[in-house]
Amino acid sequence: MKRDYYELPKASRVMKFLWNCAGADIYLLERATYSDQIKYMCLGGIVFATGFMAGLAGGYAFYTIFSPKTANVLDRTKTIVENTNYLDTDIPTVILSIIFGLIWGLIIFNIDRFIVTSTGKGDGTEAITWDEFKGAIPRILMGAIIALTISKPVEIRMFKTEIDLAVQKQQDKEKELGIIQANKNYETKVAEIKSKLGKIQTDIDSKEKAASELRYEISKEITGKNNNGDGYGPRATELERQAKIIETQIQELKNTREYKNSLIEIENYSNEKKQLIMESEQKAATLDGLLIRIQKAHEIAGFWISLFITLLFMAIELTPVFFKLMLIKSPYDYLAENRDDLIKAENGIEVMYDYYTDKEGVERHLVINHEAKKMLFEKVKVSEIQEELTNYAIEKYKEREKKKIDENIDQYIKTINTDESIV
Repeated sequence: MKRDYYELPKASRVMKFLWNCAGADIYLLERATYSDQIKYMCLGGIVFATGFMAGLAGGYAFYTIFSPKTANVLDRTKTIVENTNYLDTDIPTVILSIIFGLIWGLIIFNIDRFIVTSTGKGDGTEAITWDEFKGAIPRILMGAIIALTISKPVEIRMFKTEIDLAVQKQQDKEKELGIIQANKNYETKVAEIKSKLGKIQTDIDSKEKAASELRYEISKEITGKNNNGDGYGPRATELERQAKIIETQIQELKNTREYKNSLIEIENYSNEKKQLIMESEQKAATLDGLLIRIQKAHEIAGFWISLFITLLFMAIELTPVFFKLMLIKSPYDYLAENRDDLIKAENGIEVMYDYYTDKEGVERHLVINHEAKKMLFEKVKVSEIQEELTNYAIEKYKEREKKKIDENIDQYIKTINTDESIV
């Protein structure tokens, strides 16, 4: 707008975009002061930045929750260190995370925009009174909740290296417990099978021990350690014969049905042990979600650092609310009031401020909608006229009928008698 005494610089597209983010009236800002333009540009920048950070945090949280899990989170870090051109990312989850991040960012952006636009100027002074603060409490609570949802994903990303190490230790502990339990179950069940075999297992164990000792003696004979000279002599031949007899007996014992069934059971238990170990690794892989990372972030960062990060985002989120309560009335506000009054006058709306006091002693405004009042008045008057005309028509009808009776009473009586006879 061109003025002789004050000329505003032309607003850029970025400035107008940030005005729109703040929910300000661009038409009025272009006719207000430069300080008003800067105020609402800063407010819009905070709202946009909050929505942008919310989108990043939401996308990262989504990827952390739904990305493929591994029982060794440090494998990915090791791979990246060894080959910087390789990133272990899941493309479908990345795409979904981007979509979710955009949607989440837009949701938070619109909530923030509503909070800022619905927060008034209070009493128009820099001081924040208790009544102003009390009225802003719902918006402050909403802003605090939004700040929490943004700060936690950012926090776990800030301490990702330390959290990965802590999660890895937790996974190793879970895997170790699973392996110990699997081995314990396997050894217990195998011991039960051997106990059921009884004498067969005892004989096999004793004969295997004897065969082993004979094989050792044969080795000593062949190598000359028994001081009988080296070579395969008569004593070695006899020991070989005895060893074969014992090994044949062992094989006969192992060929019994009872022993073969026991071997099948042991094999099944071995497979069961492998399955339990695999399940323990899968269970350990699940310890890589959002919740455990938030818990580890609190353990690593401590209460005060975690609180500081949360308060930082709360300060960013709640700054527009408190700033609007602290802003004094400016030309933009008076222009906005004038605009509102013109629109009210154009549509026949009159507001009488502090016109009456309600039952609780609170002063209330009287709102008069003149267009509606005029239409209601016209409808009432038309209805009254119609009622008056109807009454007049009835009276005239009565007079005409009376005149007919006066002129010919007998004919009227005959008419009545005729009607009664028909009935």
